[in-house]
Amino acid sequence: MTRPSYPRQLRPVGDLWDWQRHAACRGMDSSIFYSPANERGRPRREREERARRVCAECPVREQCAGMALAASEHYGVWGGLSEADRNRPESGDLPAAS
Repeated sequence: MTRPSYPRQLRPVGDLWDWQRHAACRGMDSSIFYSPANERGRPRREREERARRVCAECPVREQCAGMALAASEHYGVWGGLSEADRNRPESGDLPAAS
């Protein structure tokens, strides 16, 4: 039996997510960032705006949005980008911080 070969420069998975320790949303109720089933219209817009205000003050906003775009995250507000924002062709551009 031969040993599998691994890339020489393995990084601990935690290193990929370490930025989350500094997130403004850390410890907050996730319902601010994720919509309940069938949420539409004004309630959805207001919830997303609350999430964007948290993201606007976040020191790791760019890493968060970048991760969501790279992972094709389907749900929630990440780095100030909603689901609809991430699906737009110009979604590589972060909204201006408030």
